[in-house]
Amino acid sequence: MNIHEYQGKEILRKYGVTTPRGVPCFSVDEAVKAAESLGGKVWVVKAQIHAGGRGKGGGVKVAKSIDEVKKFASEILGMTLVTHQTGPEGRLVKRLLVEEGADIKKELYVGMVVDRGTQRVCLMASSEGGMNIEDVAHDTPELIHKVFVNPDTGLTDAEGEDVARKIGVPEVAVKDACKFMQSLYKAFDETDASLAEINPLILTGDDKVIALDAKFNFDSNGLYRQPAIVAMRDLDEEDPDEIAASKFDLTYIALDGNIGCMVNGAGLAMATMDTIKLFGGAPANFLDVGGGATTEKVTEAFKIMLANPKVKCILVNIFGGIMKCDIIANGIVEAARQVELTVPLVVRLEGTNVDKGKEILAKSGLPIISADGMSDAAQKAINAAKGQ
Repeated sequence: MNIHEYQGKEILRKYGVTTPRGVPCFSVDEAVKAAESLGGKVWVVKAQIHAGGRGKGGGVKVAKSIDEVKKFASEILGMTLVTHQTGPEGRLVKRLLVEEGADIKKELYVGMVVDRGTQRVCLMASSEGGMNIEDVAHDTPELIHKVFVNPDTGLTDAEGEDVARKIGVPEVAVKDACKFMQSLYKAFDETDASLAEINPLILTGDDKVIALDAKFNFDSNGLYRQPAIVAMRDLDEEDPDEIAASKFDLTYIALDGNIGCMVNGAGLAMATMDTIKLFGGAPANFLDVGGGATTEKVTEAFKIMLANPKVKCILVNIFGGIMKCDIIANGIVEAARQVELTVPLVVRLEGTNVDKGKEILAKSGLPIISADGMSDAAQKAINAAKGQ
């Protein structure tokens, strides 16, 4: 789950991190009132979407008068903002953040992710703030400094101060920078975050450390204990099909192909998509129905896939373990009848009671294409999508 920049800064402030004063806005009038309430002579008007690269896409503007705040808010609010992370379709901007201007002397980068290799949180820091960290890692990896934080001790003073010096923080601000990184680690840990990225973290003219941006992602498996984080969810920023799928415990991710895939188990789903690609096809989605492919789940899965006009065939690839193949087959038949399938349906079953399952499919009277094995299923789905 992702949240907006202004929400990330709300979290940071709760953990003692300094951020610019700012006000989230949903209209041009609100943006003008926000600038007037903040006071000062310079304001930053920022688009709020779940994607990076907003500045390069025209979604961040520096205003030097209230009239400019109004002008920029009018331009950004309602625009379709295209960045390297949105894809060519872009994102519609429905929220703004109006912030006070900052006296920027130096831009730095600080981020945290979970490192699966060490099973620890990895602190990454660089002197090259304001740039894509991926580019820094590719072009000048020596400028990225890492600490794998011991969960028993947290980020120590020695570790934090060492990293601060390595990224060019002046000695007068080293302790503040260390305190910032320790607070960020605490926020990361206590909110079940999977990513926390401050880019840029700035040093001001008087050597204060301020988080000028904030990006947080959260582990969906930990949201049950994070009601305050769940309350920040912006459904406008999420794929409506993914939202619909989540209501039925379906894991769905839209892709660009024309073969809808319904599989039980993430590993099998990945293998199914790989096999389709191997034979020259293109999956339209990742869809994992989990361990229980019930009639209700299969029906909703079909509805979601069929809502995509690109889908020309559906491939169901199920391994019957705890959920036996005959029960799954009955669910597939009933679901197919309920949704009135308009595209070919290829089904591959393996596992417990597979013969009974295939018999149920064969006697259903539905134009179901039965497949034996992954390769056979993928090739039949590709041909069916072509109308062959």
